[in-house]
Amino acid sequence: MVKKEMIAMLLAGGQGSRLGVLTSKVAKPAVAFGGKYRIIDFPLSSCINSGVDTVGVLTQYQPLRLNSHIGIGIPWDLDRNIGGVSVLPPYEKSENSEWYTGTANAIYQNIEYMESFNPEYVLILSGDHIYKMDYEVMLDFHKANKADVTIAVMPVPMEEASRFGIMIADENKRITDFEEKPAHPRSNLASMGIYIFSWKTLKAAFTALKEQPNLDFGKHVIPWCHEKGRLLYAYEFNGYWKDVGTLYSYWEANMELIDIVPEFNLYEEYWKIYTKSEIQPPQYFSNDSRVEKSIIGEGSEIYGEVYNSVIGCGVIIGKGTVIRDSIIMNQTRIGDGCELNKAIVAEETTIGNNVRLGIGEEVENDTAPHIYNHGLVTVGEKSIIPDGITIGKNSVVFGETTAADYHDGNLASGKTLIKAGD
Repeated sequence: MVKKEMIAMLLAGGQGSRLGVLTSKVAKPAVAFGGKYRIIDFPLSSCINSGVDTVGVLTQYQPLRLNSHIGIGIPWDLDRNIGGVSVLPPYEKSENSEWYTGTANAIYQNIEYMESFNPEYVLILSGDHIYKMDYEVMLDFHKANKADVTIAVMPVPMEEASRFGIMIADENKRITDFEEKPAHPRSNLASMGIYIFSWKTLKAAFTALKEQPNLDFGKHVIPWCHEKGRLLYAYEFNGYWKDVGTLYSYWEANMELIDIVPEFNLYEEYWKIYTKSEIQPPQYFSNDSRVEKSIIGEGSEIYGEVYNSVIGCGVIIGKGTVIRDSIIMNQTRIGDGCELNKAIVAEETTIGNNVRLGIGEEVENDTAPHIYNHGLVTVGEKSIIPDGITIGKNSVVFGETTAADYHDGNLASGKTLIKAGD
């Protein structure tokens, strides 16, 4: 029988609804990030850099792009004969067929996959955070403490602690208690949603809790282990870690990549971030173009000006167009004479000539102010914006729009234009 010391299970089924139109047709882990990457590349790269060569990726919501991106794992050197990467969607079973209903339920439904590797340890990861972490160091900590469960934690400012699952640990980092989003937190150690379980403990928890609806790690599995007196330890991580769960945090994390000394460095030799790369021609900059403090993906053609922005692969930016503080994703075409400020433009969008995005006063968005805020303007994938249109801040456009969809060629700040059927 195959024996692997540690395998990883990567939860990549999330819809990421707080990313608005960016995730209406694609799972959050497959959203583009940093020009050429997708969000899932970061935990996958951490696996291969940590020597974890067996990864089950659990998909559910809009899995198509994620599946084709991962393929058989070649970019991450995960195309192994034994182990490697496996995409694990929910599937028909003989007794009852069901969607994954909670984080732990998704893993429980794939217990046979895990059994086939007879692991000593199972690493549970989430597919929607940006970070670099050496899981081998965490495993050493787990072994040294003879732990049943090790939970990666990160110190957060005390005033923010009520937003997280908080672990309370003694001086040896043994977890004595935990609180889910406490109003008055007793500690600032926030769970990162990264767990190492000893396989025996995980199996025992699943056996005991298998009837529990919406089985979840934070709500059910960890409390069960705690009640049964299993050894829980908190592994403190002090590197860069970003939950890109909202449009603003997603925008911010992209902008941090282009700082003069980026807090999160994509250029480190010893810790590469791997991705699937469609071979493309090199970038082209015309004589009149200007680019400052930006990332420009392969195959992009720049005829205008780009400042403080992240531009994906195969993007065309027309003459006289000025782009500032924006994220433009792969294969987008922007015409001549445009102006884009704090825009997030998703993949394969076409923007006509003399279009202005992010103009005017900030007004609260009229349909989803909790999603579209901080002065950003968001354009969903494969959208079309015709010539001469002006769009305000905190606004969102999605679909193949025509001049008739705009009032006098304008979409005011805070407005939503989503074409039905898109």
